[in-house]
Amino acid sequence: MNTFLSLGRWLFPVPFVVFGLVHFTNAQAMADSIVPAYMPAKIAWVYLSGVGLLGAGVSMYLGKYDKLATTLLAIMLLLFALMVHLPGVMAGGEAMQGAMSSFLKDLGLAAASMMYALHQARDHAIIG
Repeated sequence: MNTFLSLGRWLFPVPFVVFGLVHFTNAQAMADSIVPAYMPAKIAWVYLSGVGLLGAGVSMYLGKYDKLATTLLAIMLLLFALMVHLPGVMAGGEAMQGAMSSFLKDLGLAAASMMYALHQARDHAIIG
């Protein structure tokens, strides 16, 4: 059973690497459709979050600065949930279902990132 559970260490970073790469390959479409209208320099936010997602995934695979990376990842995901998806949930209507699933996804991934930082991270150099 422990062998099966240890696969989580290798599977958990996969979505962050993929999502990070998607931020670079589809940046303009993401800036137009996902970044809230009240945020300036939409494309810059897409690239910045792509760097954060990709960096966190790579850090987890390498085991270097992984506690710092997953802590920052959790903060970023919570900000996504609150700033990007929660307004859609609160607005209701037809778009609420999609916003709710994205809100809950980011909330769950943020919690998992916190658990990774607390229990799985190997490099405690910056955050003890």
